[in-house]
Amino acid sequence: MAKKKKATTKKKVAAKPKKTTAKKAKRKPNAAFMKAMTPSADLAVIVGTKPLPRTQAIKKIWEYIKKNKLQNPKNMRNIMADDNLKVVFGGKKEITMFQLASIVNKNLK
Repeated sequence: MAKKKKATTKKKVAAKPKKTTAKKAKRKPNAAFMKAMTPSADLAVIVGTKPLPRTQAIKKIWEYIKKNKLQNPKNMRNIMADDNLKVVFGGKKEITMFQLASIVNKNLK
């Protein structure tokens, strides 16, 4: 005896209305991040003495790290300290990139 196949019924789904392509409002940066702060004497060796926002300070530190090839080749998330960075890092020989922001905050006034 042959089994009868059940007829599959597919429900027709109504087409979704297209969303209007209104442009999103451009996101404004947080004022606290954009406030110019004076770097400490130790940090000024790397980023300069002029007041600058935290975001720019971190960007300049990354430029310094990449220029001097201070990322650990085995684990690129780790930053190895040279003589200038060792002072900023509080004497540590190596930190992770996730600790960098907190260290920079301590060195900005």
